[in-house]
Amino acid sequence: MPNLQTSVPFKGTKEQEEELRKVIAEYRDVPGATMPILQAAQNIYGYLPEEVQIIIAEELDVPVSEIYGVASFYAQFTMNPKGKYQISVCLGTACYVKGSANVLSAIETKLGIKPGGITPDGKFSLNACRCVGACGLAPVMMINEDVYGRLTPKEVGPILDKYQ
Repeated sequence: MPNLQTSVPFKGTKEQEEELRKVIAEYRDVPGATMPILQAAQNIYGYLPEEVQIIIAEELDVPVSEIYGVASFYAQFTMNPKGKYQISVCLGTACYVKGSANVLSAIETKLGIKPGGITPDGKFSLNACRCVGACGLAPVMMINEDVYGRLTPKEVGPILDKYQ
């Protein structure tokens, strides 16, 4: 199994673990239980860190690689924590042609993270996506629900500073 460590240490609580173990106990003998357990775990923790996958594997008496295989196969699951401010940069055709790769690069430089990453303080996470449905505003970046369009790399820093 690949190393799932992120730049943010796992901060699960005893209450979260108890909640997860209750869900596992509820589904333990149900065929196909892995999916609903992983969905519940992601709802509890916000993502599926290695520590959580190990608990699930041990409780279900299956290899961790089996849990990781399911979690990494389905796009609905993430093994990276999300920041308080989730940044999505559109790399769809319209945005890409109008310079979204340069906008993404400016964000990476400003925050020191790559897509899929999170800043050490947990404030920002970065994602590159294929379309946000705002092609007329290309290139587009979203921060949570806020949409920023017709961006240039120079505008990235001041926009991110508003969220500091």
